Amino acid sequence: MLRSDAIPTRRAIIDRRALADGLSGGLARCDSFAERRRLLADTLRGALLAGRAEIAQRLEAHPGRGLELAAAQSFLTDQLLRLACDTVVSSLYPLANPTQSERLAVVAVGGYGRGQMAPFSDVDIVFITPWKQTPWGEQVIETLLYLLWDLGLKVGNATRSLDDVVRISRADMTVRTAFLESRFVWGDQPLYDEAGARFRKEVVAGTARAFVAEKLAERDARHLRMGDSRYVVEPNLKEGKGGLRDLHALFWIGKYLHQVGSVAELVDKRLLTAEELRQFRRAESYLWSVRIMLHHITGRAEERLTFDVQRELAARLRYANRDSMSAVERFMRHYFLMVKSVGDLTGLFLAHLDESTARRSWLPTITRRPTRLKGFTLRRGQIGVPTDDFFKADPVRLLEVFALADSEGLTIHPLAMRTAARDSQLIDERVRRDKTANALFLQVLTSPRDPETVLRWMNEAGVFGRFVPDFGRVVGQMQYDMYHHYTVDEHTIRAIGLLARIERGELKTDHALSSAIIHQLINRRVLHVAVLLHDIAKGRGGDHSVLGADVARRLCPRLGLTKEETETVAWLVEVHLLMSRTAFKRDLSDFKTILDFAEAVASPERLRLLLILTVVDIRAVGPGVWNGWKAQLLRELYDSAEEVLRLGHKQTGRATRIAARQEGLKAALGWPEARFAAHAARFPDSYWIAEASDVLTANAALMEGAGDAPLAISCTPDLARGTTLVAIYAPDHPGLFYRIAGAISLSGGNIFDARIHTTRDGMAIDNFVVLDPLGRPFAEVSQLARLKRSIQDVLSGRIRLADKLAARPLARRKAELFRVEPRVLIDNKASNRYTVIEVNASDRPALLYALTNGLFQQKLTIHSAHIATYGEKATDTFYVTDLTGAKIDNPVRLKSIEKRLLAIAATASPKVEMLAEAAE
Repeated sequence: MLRSDAIPTRRAIIDRRALADGLSGGLARCDSFAERRRLLADTLRGALLAGRAEIAQRLEAHPGRGLELAAAQSFLTDQLLRLACDTVVSSLYPLANPTQSERLAVVAVGGYGRGQMAPFSDVDIVFITPWKQTPWGEQVIETLLYLLWDLGLKVGNATRSLDDVVRISRADMTVRTAFLESRFVWGDQPLYDEAGARFRKEVVAGTARAFVAEKLAERDARHLRMGDSRYVVEPNLKEGKGGLRDLHALFWIGKYLHQVGSVAELVDKRLLTAEELRQFRRAESYLWSVRIMLHHITGRAEERLTFDVQRELAARLRYANRDSMSAVERFMRHYFLMVKSVGDLTGLFLAHLDESTARRSWLPTITRRPTRLKGFTLRRGQIGVPTDDFFKADPVRLLEVFALADSEGLTIHPLAMRTAARDSQLIDERVRRDKTANALFLQVLTSPRDPETVLRWMNEAGVFGRFVPDFGRVVGQMQYDMYHHYTVDEHTIRAIGLLARIERGELKTDHALSSAIIHQLINRRVLHVAVLLHDIAKGRGGDHSVLGADVARRLCPRLGLTKEETETVAWLVEVHLLMSRTAFKRDLSDFKTILDFAEAVASPERLRLLLILTVVDIRAVGPGVWNGWKAQLLRELYDSAEEVLRLGHKQTGRATRIAARQEGLKAALGWPEARFAAHAARFPDSYWIAEASDVLTANAALMEGAGDAPLAISCTPDLARGTTLVAIYAPDHPGLFYRIAGAISLSGGNIFDARIHTTRDGMAIDNFVVLDPLGRPFAEVSQLARLKRSIQDVLSGRIRLADKLAARPLARRKAELFRVEPRVLIDNKASNRYTVIEVNASDRPALLYALTNGLFQQKLTIHSAHIATYGEKATDTFYVTDLTGAKIDNPVRLKSIEKRLLAIAATASPKVEMLAEAAE
């Protein structure tokens, strides 16, 4: 923290003496209490505005002086409070002969007590009285609080007697922590001193162990709540891992143990070294710079670095575009490196704490001694180094220490980690070419134990990026979109961890197929290397898959992979998006889709490798991205491709599968032979391939229950897949699809997938996979009823869809912060029967309705639609024909379709498209 007397030209922020002199003269001219109070309030308000303006100017001039600006904000609050206290006590409620009970101390606690505030930080104060409250004290406190509230300050306050301070601090850890950082502001100093002495003697003494344990547990719980990673792309700079609260926790522990007044004093107590103190101050100042600027930009107490402020923060903090990195990417990378340093500092602090207390309770311990330490030491249950130059004597040991940690199941002592981080610069080309070093790295990468944790340690020590320089280029590199939750390096390490968990059988419930086939792999290490390299070329300005394959061909031989293994890894990296794109954006009931995919994969082994790589890649994107629907699509593609790879290009298996589906449905329905045969004859083969068994059963029940009714709708939650199935049975007619899409959008639903089937007698049975606005299934009875009613009203003509959609307010969405270049791809080779149209656009409400309406206006029939959303980007794929059921091959017409869909994709609002229907 920075002392207030170290703030340059403090009186330019607020000159309390000058204000007090002016106020004194004005008060003398006031005839009533109300006039005196009004004058005081006006004076305080003017001083607050002027002080904030001065601090804002300093912020613009020197945005990097975080600690100075935080201290300046606290100084401004101090002076306002002191001026208010003096005036209230001397002019509004003067006492000629105050008793011992009529004493009051105003004390800052928490962040305000620490002397660090952002523009919209809470003003946390405690009013301390000797015993119970007196009428005079109540009047003074009430007046002070109302004055502060009138200024628009957010005040956290409490009034406590000396006994209350002790009693409540003993019972409540939050109160205890806040008072630990208490600071006298104004009033009766001896009273505050007595409160502090009793706090130290009656609360702190003898409770250090419990306090430290509580603070460490609280920190772990907070990290878990915030995502348990420093590398989330919208981090919380106060509460997140590596944020300001982690630095606060270190100071709280040191202050509680040794009663120090500043972080600098922790050096004398051997809880920080001089270098670590500099590291602490650098991180603290940087985080405060960002926090103060964030408050300044948003105009509120905002602590999250959300996408909508990151660009402006980067500009205000004077980051510039450089090489292939934009200003916002450079800013966020600097932020991630800074919070990483906070993590390093935390580990070192706890190590010093453990050493200084000579107890094993602070850090994890082991109950056995490893058989081979290979020259390393065992230091308080953790791997240590015997001498300061241990790594310098043989830099390969920088890899060996992590391999030993993995094989023995040990943690690495923070002091050894610090030495490794310092000596990581010793890793040069000679070390990178060393066979032993590469074997050790591969041993960690392919470990069946916990490679994620060990690789993360290796990354935080800087060894990972030095040994694999291509990986070093993506350390701290954010993926500036709404889809990815983590930086590239964190995403990669998490994917490797998921691979190990699948192999250990820990994720059988979510990934049953992957958990089974991973043990059928001929060569598991190519999969681990491919996962490591699949995103390694991101941020280089080209196709990261193709560039990553080049990296693989260069790196794999160095790691000891054979030529055949290298080519397999390179192929996996180059096509690592193929399976997800095919499963989520193509019609899997179209046999041409399966043939093309199988031809690209070429072998069952590569199919197994690609499936597992695809699964861990998607799952490692972030929480909520993987769901049962994606799992089903991937499994369906895998099964179909595996069948083709076994049987060749014959459709023998297809006929068998259709027969099996029909037999299964027949058994489930229990219908007589003739009745079932009539039902089955109504559908083409594509229906039986496209739909799962449970959907076939649901469709049959819907059609049977409809009778002669012109419309039947069912809405069924599917909790296993995490979706809701909406099935519509109605006479087929042009425009049916876009009207249903609009009705679902009107009810707040998002269509995830759609399969349109027309029976041989002219009825449509359309199946829509739907999610609510938060990506969850519609499951509540009221939700399902609203969804069904919306579709009924639209299809029956009771409401005018275009008017209803146009009237809906369009809230500002985060997706609008990102530029998605609209694109339309028309492919006549992807299917033998249909023209495939893929539209890429910025995701927005009713986009699917606008696109399908546009296709209707172009006189096209939609046979299936597949909707994939990647954060702000929507990719909608349609299988279409003309009204006669033929492909569209006329170049002029194709150009017209492309132009129309591009116009829709580029439109910021769907309301423009609704005019087309309104004109019908």
